[in-house]
Amino acid sequence: MARGSALDGAEPRPAVLQAALIKVTETLAGELVCPTVVRPDWSEFEWLVAQAAAALHGVSPLLSRALRWEGPSNWVGFLRQQRTHVTDRHARIEKLLMRIDELARAQGLAALALKGAALHGIGLYQQGERPMADVDLLVHPRDGARAARLIESLAYHEYRKSWKERGFAPLEGHAAGELGEHSNNDITIELHERICEKLPLHTTDITDIVFPAQPQPGLNHYPSLAALMAHLLMHAAGSMAVRSLRLLQLHDLALLAVRMTAADWDELVQRRSGQRTLWWALPPLQLMARYYGLNAPERVLGLLKAQCPWHLRQATRRRTLSDVSYSHLWVDAFPGIEWSQTISDMLSYARSRVRPDAEHLALRDTITATQPWAAGSSWSALSQQRRILRWVVRRQARPATMHVVRAALAQ
Repeated sequence: MARGSALDGAEPRPAVLQAALIKVTETLAGELVCPTVVRPDWSEFEWLVAQAAAALHGVSPLLSRALRWEGPSNWVGFLRQQRTHVTDRHARIEKLLMRIDELARAQGLAALALKGAALHGIGLYQQGERPMADVDLLVHPRDGARAARLIESLAYHEYRKSWKERGFAPLEGHAAGELGEHSNNDITIELHERICEKLPLHTTDITDIVFPAQPQPGLNHYPSLAALMAHLLMHAAGSMAVRSLRLLQLHDLALLAVRMTAADWDELVQRRSGQRTLWWALPPLQLMARYYGLNAPERVLGLLKAQCPWHLRQATRRRTLSDVSYSHLWVDAFPGIEWSQTISDMLSYARSRVRPDAEHLALRDTITATQPWAAGSSWSALSQQRRILRWVVRRQARPATMHVVRAALAQ
């Protein structure tokens, strides 16, 4: 392909786009971890794809400060605008969290502010550095109805419900920006009654690790850094399984890993949910180590390796960020099947992908109705039979990735 030829008005061929996504994703990951002074020799097309990759991975604000070279003016402007939008949006999120805390204290309701809010709370990020797509809250199951009423009192309504959480959006919503973060985007709230992931079919639950033993009314903190790390690792594992990991998640893990002491790491491996081990924790830790050069203590890695199934270790040990993220362009027939723990689980998962149950189909319909990337995709309208046929005869580009890429290329 001639340099810039992908900008002639036609959408680039998927294979060309996949190659560009891999190229810019891996370069930006390296520059975030260890900035160089050499500006990438990219075509105009690749610089636009880089905007899409930065948005998909949630690292535009971090790159705006980390990079030591200056790219084209539209690239520089994009990064600066993203940092401004994230800064303004964070101020809105802080106000919302303060209001939730105030109401929860008044009502004697205990909740845990999850992930991004917690990372900001312990000072790992400053305002404007880390995007937060929504506010995540965890409550005890007996408090789920009360928590929902509290959220609705803030002029929110429930717009979706899944096995994992309930989603709430403002009654007066705004159309989301097409590319990356925007200060006016709605702040949604996700209400959890448990912390779990499907890996890839059976639910792995670590709520008893994450939720404080003696929570107080209002917004609580994680019981420890080890509990926070366990949640970040679980979330990263779930994201890896469905090819939706973000570079931002690896950055979260790396910043927290630097903060953790030997005692924190020992606590992590000693924590377990009932009789279940942390069999899922090794792959995200190894991916973090590959990109950031940070390792957990050897004794911790040894214990986690012993708990991780052999076939999962083998399947993930050479995976790159581009393999397990939205930079992987294709819709896979059986994503994450390597996370099955037995042959029987693999077969059950494969059957569930070919013949999804009613709950999965209902969630698919909800996503199509509420997510712009799904609503505008012909893939979303296909029946299960047509999807299977598409898997067989051709490779299908992922609608979520294409939505962001098209927004970047439209510039």
